Amino acid sequence: MSTTKSNDLLRNIGIMAHIDAGKTTTTERILYYTGKIHKIGEVHEGTATMDWMVQEQERGITITSAAISCEWDKHRINIIDTPGHVDFTVEVERSLRVLDGAIAVFDGVAGVEPQSETVWRQAERYSVPRICFINKLDRVGASFENSLLSIQERLPGNQIAFQIPIGAEDGFVGVIDLVAMKAMVWDGEDLGAKFEVKDIPDELRDDADFHRDVLIEALAEYDDDLMEKFLESKPVEQNELVRVARKATVESKIIPVFCGSAFKNKGVQPLLDAVVSYLPSPNDREEVEGFDPSNEDKIVKRKCTAEEPLAALAFKIVSDPFVGQLAYVRMYSGIMKVGGTVMNTRLGKRERVAKILRMKANQRDEITEVRAGDICAVAGLKMVGTGDTLCDPKYQISLEPLTFPEPVISIAIEPKTTVDGKKLIKSLERLECEDPSFKVNYNPDTGQTLISGMGELHLEIIADRLLREFKVEANVGKPQVSYREALSKSAESTFCFQRETEKQRQFAEVSIKVEPHEGEESFIFVNGVKSSVIPGTMIPEIKKGIEEAIAAGPIAGFPLINLKATLIGGKFDEEASDEVAFKIAAASALRDAVRRANPILMEPVMKLEVLVPDDYLSNVITDINARNSRVNGIDMKAGVQCVDATAPLSQMFGYSTQLRSVTQGRGTYSMQFSHYEPAPDSVRKQMTGV
Repeated sequence: MSTTKSNDLLRNIGIMAHIDAGKTTTTERILYYTGKIHKIGEVHEGTATMDWMVQEQERGITITSAAISCEWDKHRINIIDTPGHVDFTVEVERSLRVLDGAIAVFDGVAGVEPQSETVWRQAERYSVPRICFINKLDRVGASFENSLLSIQERLPGNQIAFQIPIGAEDGFVGVIDLVAMKAMVWDGEDLGAKFEVKDIPDELRDDADFHRDVLIEALAEYDDDLMEKFLESKPVEQNELVRVARKATVESKIIPVFCGSAFKNKGVQPLLDAVVSYLPSPNDREEVEGFDPSNEDKIVKRKCTAEEPLAALAFKIVSDPFVGQLAYVRMYSGIMKVGGTVMNTRLGKRERVAKILRMKANQRDEITEVRAGDICAVAGLKMVGTGDTLCDPKYQISLEPLTFPEPVISIAIEPKTTVDGKKLIKSLERLECEDPSFKVNYNPDTGQTLISGMGELHLEIIADRLLREFKVEANVGKPQVSYREALSKSAESTFCFQRETEKQRQFAEVSIKVEPHEGEESFIFVNGVKSSVIPGTMIPEIKKGIEEAIAAGPIAGFPLINLKATLIGGKFDEEASDEVAFKIAAASALRDAVRRANPILMEPVMKLEVLVPDDYLSNVITDINARNSRVNGIDMKAGVQCVDATAPLSQMFGYSTQLRSVTQGRGTYSMQFSHYEPAPDSVRKQMTGV
């Protein structure tokens, strides 16, 4: 079978949602009904296939994205189940980068939740076509209409209902397919989950007709023939609706909405039909674009066929106890074979492919080759990192790398024994390679090793893995905030570097202007001098010197952010000037300019959402205000009060325990990084003693 033909029968999808919306439960049902597993595992019992880590099973949450393949209606579906907790949002980021489509799962009671918005924005960033699944419609307080309305109001896109439910809460028994105009009623909640296709009940006919008209009207905007039939009130065939809906979904012009209850085994089979019918195959996506590693200005494109030269992206690195380091790769073009050689364009080095594996969570099947459009894991690549491009050595291409957020919280860690010390260093290196949002820093002044991550839970999991997985005994300190430093005004500085030894003389002079910068990029470098003043070959070293200097600010050694540095002048000596001299001069000029620009300490501020019953609302607001936080608004949501606030991270350690105390265990919250803002003088004095 040709790659093009086989790719038409392939779907690369992700399951994404807020924590506890039912992603893993939905995935578990998908695997059962496709025959991939023969016993359904439950998240609350710690037996779910995709939650294979001990830490996931104990906490009942997804921590790392897991990949698996299954078959449905002659199609092969590669599924990546992603985490919902904000501390592990990097897992969602790198998964969406390589997927062709996604299922966004929503809690039928809560509707859109904070992390729902985060993963939705990530999908928008990578232009990933989506379908929605409103889950848990069997629960008390569940409402399809309210959930659909919250999706349409709070999330960008044109979300259209393709199904409506039959019954509500404990009376939820099935769905009405608005395309086929048939009712699908499930017989009980058994694992076989047999359903019967019936005519639409008379009492729901008007509601179904209304929603179908809305669906046809929305689709008619994207097809002239359908528009004509709609305006003339002519009947529309099911096949025609599917054709137009697929095209509109692939182009992200509409987002179909489906419903069900994964835990009660209702609505999953139609969801699988929707994945096959509406979400794109690799052939539906645009050809991938990169650049020539030897010339970044030269654009290189690859079509998703086996005939094109090899191009693949390593999007996830995992340490496997049986086969060593595994690299999850998305094949964009060409063929990768066992024993073949690939070029890592980031390092400019070749590596040999030892094994190619088809993954089933933490289990694996060996295959001999993988073709364009597919996702697999590769063993034997010792130098590969997250975001690296692997390609044919003769036809090189560098794909757009992945970008990750900076850590906002740190803790000190030290080994309990000398033996543990050596194991700790190696273990932290492996964990840092696996997780780009996890950083390790050694402070030579204090002798401390600091590990940094996205939140308390993130670092708690890291410490737990060190003990259980890597058998390292270590003492862990209290969480510390990862502050930043910024400028409050502009300033200029000139530094002249001169050094003379017996063998050589070095000289370089650099003038730099620094100023505050507000924008998406944390640092901007501008070359404002002509090549007659400083040769172009020296500019990259000047930039490198500046980048190294901004890694530690003058206040307390935290990285500088929101900074624009402009090279405004300098001097060059043909006999004495070299790259090293200009790098040193640039770093020194930058540091001096920053000190003149009245640097300020910046602290991370978190977006906080608390759900609490009416009786405890005043207790929660009082506690939030006591933490130097701001309450931005209070809304009623799913029968409880929803408090929207922003809070300094330094004031939020241990908040989960305090919230349980002031609400008698009935309050829940979610928190994610929002932005940096100037820290109070009291915090600066505490950090610097000045």
